[in-house]
Amino acid sequence: MLKKTVLNAAHRAMNARMVDFGGWDMPVNYGSQIEEHNAVRNNCGMFDVSHMCPVDVVGADCRAFLSRLVANDVAKLKVSGKALYAAMLNEAGGVIDDLIIYFLTDTRFRIVVNAGTAEKDLAWMQAKVAEWKLDVTITQRRDGANNLGIIAVQGPNARTKVWEVLPQTKAATEGLKAFFAAEVDQYFIASTGYTGEDGYEIMLPAGEAEALWNKLNAAGVAPCGLGARDTLRLEAGMNLYGQDMDETVSPLDAGLAWTVSLNTERDFVGKAALLANGQQKQFLGLILLDKGVLRGHQKVMTKQGDGEITSGSFSPTLQQSIALARLPLGVQIGDEVEVDIRGKALKAKVTKPVFARNGKAVI
Repeated sequence: MLKKTVLNAAHRAMNARMVDFGGWDMPVNYGSQIEEHNAVRNNCGMFDVSHMCPVDVVGADCRAFLSRLVANDVAKLKVSGKALYAAMLNEAGGVIDDLIIYFLTDTRFRIVVNAGTAEKDLAWMQAKVAEWKLDVTITQRRDGANNLGIIAVQGPNARTKVWEVLPQTKAATEGLKAFFAAEVDQYFIASTGYTGEDGYEIMLPAGEAEALWNKLNAAGVAPCGLGARDTLRLEAGMNLYGQDMDETVSPLDAGLAWTVSLNTERDFVGKAALLANGQQKQFLGLILLDKGVLRGHQKVMTKQGDGEITSGSFSPTLQQSIALARLPLGVQIGDEVEVDIRGKALKAKVTKPVFARNGKAVI
């Protein structure tokens, strides 16, 4: 039996094409994936991300707990509302999940974890609270009483459309820099996203989500499915858990070294393994020079040895096939490599692992 978000009926009313996404009945598109992609790059689109799991972390030992739990350093969170992208690692330094931590007060944080890893993440967090004997209470907010819906409104016109529909939120949110959140009445509004565009991710009581979704649509915000979400995040060079990294992959080998804070005496789960193993691979972009489509798990042949594509697709913004890939150390941006596509060695160029943001190509 597939799980359903609170917006399932709304998707079906809009004739969405629904698919099984990690056990969730989710919309892949509402007609044209490319039109949805372009709507977000050029105007405004909205996504149901209610399958992701908000987790409230409350208690006197919140900071001590999160300081040991993740590889990034929550000491950076000094202003209420500030958000931090972080990886939660196992003892071997592999990525259990990537998540966003919002600092509200010294005794209240909110974390948003991925849909497919939520149960595993919650069990890991609860086990660590018990092991470290800390005064922390962890409450998931996806299911059951007090559950939340999450709607991501993304694109250059996203803010204007949100204020049109929720005018009472404008004063508190118009000054938000990237990676901040504000609480306004029943709304938790964050200037975060997974598209490389401006916009908000809005958490609200689940029972109110469908009405907001329909109001946004009436205001001209295009509903967008998982298909466009994937091409947008790939163009923006944003990792997808389970494809670009997992429990067997170090964040240092997944382009996430910028989220790992090793330069203080703070200890965290997986730190010893990261220090012992260092970086083994690098995470770079590819643009296909020949005709074809780059896909995950294709082999990449370089002068330094073989690598592998982790995510690949056709880029609507660049009108070329692009990919993220784990490649041997020593490969340089600008190098020409070959990709094994159905037994043929096709030429590709190595790029930085970000292709388009804020409506335009960046390579």
